[in-house]
Amino acid sequence: MPRPGLPDDPLAAVTAPDPGCPVEITLAVLRGRWTTLVVRELLRGDRTFTELRDALPVLSDKVLSDRLAHLTQAGVLTRHRQPGWPPRTQYRLTRQGHALGPVLQALWDWGAEHHPPSPR
Repeated sequence: MPRPGLPDDPLAAVTAPDPGCPVEITLAVLRGRWTTLVVRELLRGDRTFTELRDALPVLSDKVLSDRLAHLTQAGVLTRHRQPGWPPRTQYRLTRQGHALGPVLQALWDWGAEHHPPSPR
């Protein structure tokens, strides 16, 4: 019987990080500061670039563009360009992207329970 965190899978016995490991795949998708916050905003619903920028005002346009391109390439979101001027681009999570919701919740729950003590 497998124990939590120790899947009964040959990939779980690797002795070095492997890009094919499911955990490494997930971490690669979520890599980079701001990525989890971009996903969080899209879990709330479809957003345009401007709506994302307004929701995360400290995030630079360049980093937001980079994160959106990365998440699109990873298959986590789709990009829909709407006709008209100025052009508007709508971002939407794919089924894979929506599946990150419980992953982010689990990360939040673990961090909330195990945060380091505050410095005095």
